[in-house]
Amino acid sequence: SVQIRGMSSKFKRGLRYRTMSGKNSSPEGNCRFAIPKKGRLYEKVVEMLKGAGVEFRREPRLDVALCKDLPITLVFLPAADIAKYVGEGNVDIGITGMDVIKESFVEVDHVLDLGFGKCKLCVQAPAANKITDVSMLAGGRIVTSFPDLTRDFFKKYDEEKGVKTQVKFVSGSVEAACGLGLADGVVDLVETGTTMRAAGLEVVADVLETEATLISNPNSGHEDIVALLKRRIEGYITATKYVMVMYNVHDSLLSEAVKITPGKRSPTITTLDDEGLKSVSSLVAKKEVSAKMDALHDLGATDILVINVNNSRM
Repeated sequence: SVQIRGMSSKFKRGLRYRTMSGKNSSPEGNCRFAIPKKGRLYEKVVEMLKGAGVEFRREPRLDVALCKDLPITLVFLPAADIAKYVGEGNVDIGITGMDVIKESFVEVDHVLDLGFGKCKLCVQAPAANKITDVSMLAGGRIVTSFPDLTRDFFKKYDEEKGVKTQVKFVSGSVEAACGLGLADGVVDLVETGTTMRAAGLEVVADVLETEATLISNPNSGHEDIVALLKRRIEGYITATKYVMVMYNVHDSLLSEAVKITPGKRSPTITTLDDEGLKSVSSLVAKKEVSAKMDALHDLGATDILVINVNNSRM
């Protein structure tokens, strides 16, 4: 049966609704997949799942949905809770940030880094205080939403100086703590740094780099679904990074053309009916495609086309 210990009442209602209403199929035995329930991370995850062919319809006011044509039950949870639910076996797989995974101190299998939601967890202090070394904050007051990671980070500095850093947890508006006189420094996520600078703070030290990550419970029993999702998501990620460039080139120029477009592994080369001509197809990184097309044109290639890739399997 589906484990629902520790789940919200909304999740339980959604699970019962799905089972009793007969919509789609029963979630019994499905792989339970936790994704962020709202925010920018939710939007990026939904876009990725759609591109990877994981289709679902989320009913209003429910935090659970069944996937079409796949034995997967999606569970929508706060991103900060997902690592714990995966580690404790309430759900089989999940997507959340590496910062949340490290803070949760649970045993999970790292399946795949997803390439979005990238930022750094940093120690920050008021720029006016001229903190030149993070050890200067040891023994002081630190406010953060990541208390365990923060204590672990300052542990060595505390031991060196024979002091104890006071770490206080707050769930939001961490950057305001120094200005209000509540802290000597903060540990918070930095993406662009705009919010940090607006609060008069600057980075003193990096704690860790983080990004959205696909994780699984080591004992989930759904290894086949985990492998399928990984393969589909990898294919989608590749498709978002590359385009297919096709062109014709004379035999005498082929070796130089292939140097320009070597492909992800190697290009596909086809002999044309026109004597001495070859057709070449090659994957090219999107950020490089304009320069590659210019180089091919200058070399003497013709009929250069760029084709978008919707999905792939490598």
